[in-house]
Amino acid sequence: MKITAQLTDDAVLKELGARVARLRLDRNLTQADLAYMAGVGKRTIERLEAGQVAAQLSGFVRVCRALGILDRFEAFLPEPAPSPMALLRLQGHSRRRATGRRAPEPGTLAEKKWTWGE
Repeated sequence: MKITAQLTDDAVLKELGARVARLRLDRNLTQADLAYMAGVGKRTIERLEAGQVAAQLSGFVRVCRALGILDRFEAFLPEPAPSPMALLRLQGHSRRRATGRRAPEPGTLAEKKWTWGE
């Protein structure tokens, strides 16, 4: 199954768990073997493969490391690169906060709500 935005959270978790289980079986590992290699409990592997929410992200990272697929995270969540204009504005500093939405200036067109028929 392809993971898309239309899937529910539960469906995504179940698919991720099924993929971990297939990788584990492809490497001929038992759940206990994988749990030992990852430094987590066997129950964590069981929950992860079942798609249950109780598995922590750190446990998931350990399991992926033990399966040798941690380097795939780069494709999953690439490091965001700032735009050239942002680099000029930041002048070598990193961004620390989001600006949020600003209220329109009083008396501007942006302040007036548009309606049909105007």
